[in-house]
Amino acid sequence: LAAQNLEEMWGWESPAGRVRADRRARLFVTTARIGSGTRALELGCGTGVFTHRVIPAGASLVALDLSAELLARARARVLNSARFVRGNAEALPFPAGVFDVVYGCSVLHHLDVETALREVRRVLCPGGRLVFSEPNLLNPQVWLMFRCEALKSRFGVSPDEMAFTRAAITRVLRRLGFDRFTVRHFDFLHPSIPASLLSVVGPVAERFERVPLLRAIAGSLLIYAER
Repeated sequence: LAAQNLEEMWGWESPAGRVRADRRARLFVTTARIGSGTRALELGCGTGVFTHRVIPAGASLVALDLSAELLARARARVLNSARFVRGNAEALPFPAGVFDVVYGCSVLHHLDVETALREVRRVLCPGGRLVFSEPNLLNPQVWLMFRCEALKSRFGVSPDEMAFTRAAITRVLRRLGFDRFTVRHFDFLHPSIPASLLSVVGPVAERFERVPLLRAIAGSLLIYAER
């Protein structure tokens, strides 16, 4: 996957995709209270789509990915504004309790989620926060992407990854000992929406997130927990 145009494949380069990425970054910053002096770790930084959007918050930021090629692209995007580390998210190369925040976009569903979140919990200091956005398996398009073999290559879905439901990730958080957490559905804005319609469709899409039952099929989950 690293050799392909991942931003285009995952929908971050379209006008609506950039709006979606901007909003996710804002949610990471505000939900996890990332600010000046925060020791933050980005899990699965990829090409730095979210790294460069979170940097203005002023955190002391470390960005981790397994791919050396993706790390090189991320480093070129943000220069010296973050420290980049090649490593395995299921065996983080950091001591315990060294981060205030761990965040990431669409990374947990590539991993053994329980192993990865146990590692996240280990490297968080007492009172530390995690926040992740992940695809919601109950969304019709996400369900087709992850369940239909013929569509997996089109959307860059590898054979061993699977999206989550809110109930499934909630069970994992409880098993790992997280007492304070929320998992909410969000994101009805599709990356194919043309720029000319964003000012109309964007606010409507956010209102859908507040509609009971309907919000359960939103495109993404926002996962927040405190250690």
